[in-house]
Amino acid sequence: MRRVRPRFGAAVAAAGATALTAAALIAAPLGSAPAGRAPAVKAVPAVAGHRLIHGVSSPLTNAQCQATWGVSCYSPLQYRQAYHLNALYRAGVTGKGRTIVIVDSFGSPTIQHDLDVYSAQWGIKSSTVQVVKWGDVPPFDPTDPDHTGWAGESTLDVEMAHAVAPDAHIVLVETGVAETEGVTGLPEMMDAEKSLIDHGVGDVITQSFGATENTFPGFDQGDFSSIQKLRYAFQDAARHGVTVLSSSGDGGATDAMADGSTDYPYPVNSWPSADPLVTSIGGTQLHLDGAGDRTAPDSVYNDYGAGGGGQSHVFPRPSYQDGVKNVVGARRGTPDISMTAAVDGGAWVYSSYDPTATGWDVYGGTSESSPLFSGVIALADQLGGHRVGDIHQALYALAKGDPRFTGIVDAKDGTNNSYDGVTGYTAVKGYDMATGVGTLDASRFVPALALTAWGR
Repeated sequence: MRRVRPRFGAAVAAAGATALTAAALIAAPLGSAPAGRAPAVKAVPAVAGHRLIHGVSSPLTNAQCQATWGVSCYSPLQYRQAYHLNALYRAGVTGKGRTIVIVDSFGSPTIQHDLDVYSAQWGIKSSTVQVVKWGDVPPFDPTDPDHTGWAGESTLDVEMAHAVAPDAHIVLVETGVAETEGVTGLPEMMDAEKSLIDHGVGDVITQSFGATENTFPGFDQGDFSSIQKLRYAFQDAARHGVTVLSSSGDGGATDAMADGSTDYPYPVNSWPSADPLVTSIGGTQLHLDGAGDRTAPDSVYNDYGAGGGGQSHVFPRPSYQDGVKNVVGARRGTPDISMTAAVDGGAWVYSSYDPTATGWDVYGGTSESSPLFSGVIALADQLGGHRVGDIHQALYALAKGDPRFTGIVDAKDGTNNSYDGVTGYTAVKGYDMATGVGTLDASRFVPALALTAWGR
């Protein structure tokens, strides 16, 4: 799968008159760039996966998806059952009083309507999406694939966060510059995040974007200042007890080159996922029946993309990973923890930003797992009565404990995130760079995290 930003693992389009298509995003260079800088790239959507079927106007059951396309398609109700969220909801833990911040280029002009339709379909109470436009955001153009690509990402992010934390307030920050590779688009995103943090807006920030470390200016000369200079928002978040999350990527142990259309032929990592101040959210594949109960242990996401993971080439191993130094070595390792991201087992999503393709889609990728986990953080914030902040210390401490009390579920089925010819990592007992510490049982993990982590 070829893709650039946003971080779609794949999208199976089920909207409009004809097709379900596993899609991704690629980028094409726009001329030459000054020496020492990565070439500019522009996100352009392209079919890069499995073409399925046309004409889906409403979600199908998992059995119907299997019979029709040979893949699983899951609803938020199945996710709630799989992650044992319902017990929390019955206890009143719904994210109420907490705010999730989602950052995307351009956003979506129909985000409130689409969330309302999505919620009504599954019998979930909708909520108001507060849209913040940062900088000069151009008018939405449904004929511009750059705009529609990011609108799809925005829709996925909002609906997945809401699916887990239905009473959390959602703030969608729309920036006016498309994030691609290298620093492009990132200063605007970091400025927006810092401003919201400074104004007390947001308990958790989820980021479904990333740029390969190698594409930043100076990387080849061992100069990492272009990345270091972008960390101010995360440092500000740490001071204010705000949790920061990022998708680990969809290229397994590799990721996109500066042209955006090809992957590196050797292991690389991406930022902000690899930042030690960011919790990196990887991807698994769920195996569920129609009710949402597991029929097999979780596997590593590896179908039309693969869960990102590996060693950072910029950041040394942080102290919270000293206990897994036998796995990560001297470098920061990703991911930290994982949630569902496979296309075979992807999420139903509703959108109407493109009038020629209104309807239901199935999405996969770690663009799904990060907003899902942001909902988990909102639940922990509410239950604990405080922001859990940077959860790394708590997460790795909990991973050493009894899963019956910590809620961390090891992923160890032997599958891997090898991708595009680059050998990846295998899901084994304990921490690994395919799924991190594993995945979670929210009924146990949320209370354990609320008790163990302390932000503000």
